[in-house]
Amino acid sequence: MATRKLYKIVFHNAGKVYELYARQVASSEMWGFTTVSGLEFGTREGVLVDPTEERLREEFADTRTLHLPVHAIVRIEEVGRRGAAAIRDGSSGEKVVPLPMPPVKR
Repeated sequence: MATRKLYKIVFHNAGKVYELYARQVASSEMWGFTTVSGLEFGTREGVLVDPTEERLREEFADTRTLHLPVHAIVRIEEVGRRGAAAIRDGSSGEKVVPLPMPPVKR
């Protein structure tokens, strides 16, 4: 049985470092870009929810393919299992925890 490949993609975006997991990585038809598709996020089962992963899931909810500029990519690794997706501060490298959204006033 063939195992499906899984990649960890680390790239710069708006002063932060994003870490995502995807099933497919390839050269883009657009010069200077790499395509990333089949984004993988953790399951929503259980009591604990990682707010960073939820934010990434919402940000990329309707994304079929990312076209990342090659100069923004830090590293692409083929990994054996998925870890937690993360957003890190671009200078310190510490994990960024997004603030909860304020309730909508009606």
